[in-house]
Amino acid sequence: MSSNSTIIGAVEIGTSKITVLVAEYHSGRELAIIGCGECPSRGVTKGTISDFRAASDCTQFAIQQAEKDANERIESVFLAQTGGHLEGFSNEASVNVKAADNMIDRDDIKTVCELAKSKELPAGRMVVHHIRRPYRVDGRLVPDQPENLVGQRLEVGYWTVHGQEQRLADTIHVIRGCNLEVGELVLSSLASGHMVTTAEERQHGVLVIDIGAGTTDFVLYRDGGPHMTGVLPVGGSHLTNDLSIGLRLTENQAEKLKLRFGRALVLAKDRTDKVWLDGNYAIGDRQFPRQAIEQVTAARTWELLEAVKKKLGHAFSPETCAAGVVLTGGTAKLPAIAECAGKVFGTPVHLGEPPSWVEERLRDPGYQTALGLLYYVISSRTGSAGAARKRGGFLRGISRLFVPS
Repeated sequence: MSSNSTIIGAVEIGTSKITVLVAEYHSGRELAIIGCGECPSRGVTKGTISDFRAASDCTQFAIQQAEKDANERIESVFLAQTGGHLEGFSNEASVNVKAADNMIDRDDIKTVCELAKSKELPAGRMVVHHIRRPYRVDGRLVPDQPENLVGQRLEVGYWTVHGQEQRLADTIHVIRGCNLEVGELVLSSLASGHMVTTAEERQHGVLVIDIGAGTTDFVLYRDGGPHMTGVLPVGGSHLTNDLSIGLRLTENQAEKLKLRFGRALVLAKDRTDKVWLDGNYAIGDRQFPRQAIEQVTAARTWELLEAVKKKLGHAFSPETCAAGVVLTGGTAKLPAIAECAGKVFGTPVHLGEPPSWVEERLRDPGYQTALGLLYYVISSRTGSAGAARKRGGFLRGISRLFVPS
């Protein structure tokens, strides 16, 4: 490792697996992925820690595996954050420009931003992200900083994401238990969304839906930056659970059928068409109607996508989302899911693809969040992530939860 580089890690503590990537970051913008580690999850339910010891053991194993693969020690961690406890709201503010010549200065900008971020949270909640939307000067959209522009009224809005203090602290404490510090915490939706969209798509308007095992994260982009985010505590494991109940199978058996024969739209027409559970015709191997499997997975997938659409409300419309919908996450590999989403949202849908330079072993949708963590944070530090965020405030605030009583 050279003297002007830093070894950073991206950690995603998911419901089905823990993913850790190690990168060498050189001064400037050069970033190289040098290590990868993963471990099946234990102690994580719907994206949140339910068994601290089990989750810690899995995370430590994945980190050690990644460091061994990289032959380097991680210096700082970027940590993905998801879970149904996360919520968001929009708040806007406006100020009259105070200068006699109507030229906007830094004080005007600071005042309007502080007003837009000033809404109080209920007890036990903490801000994770203040995501700034574009400024407006006399109603005119300003993509960059409005300093030195002339106008009478300056407006700005923020999408503020907040979560339960203790659940946020739990994920950070897992990393600290591995003798590492969290350098930054980033919403999973922002990480994966930044990885699978282009700046042009974000400018035109695009919706990214990241369907994991236990949660579905989404981010709606407008005017070049994040406009709204959200998390639903449902994902691919819920398709598995429905198959398990409907066909009277164990979770492992149901998962096997889902991966082999599940579809987001029903294609099978013949009720007598059957498939084998294992296909080896051994004792215990059984047959199931293909149509029944497809009906279960299709119904749950449609329901999940409809829930995302409902959560978005009036913020989403095909007209303001010209670049359509991008699907990513492990469950995005379900056959016909793009066609299903197209029917739900009434707009073009495609599966998210990482940039061409991403090496083959990391091109699976399940790696998009961890990859996006690295590139979102690095690009935001160089001013190109499309979202102005209050840096460091969350970690300073949450640190008090770790002070010994």
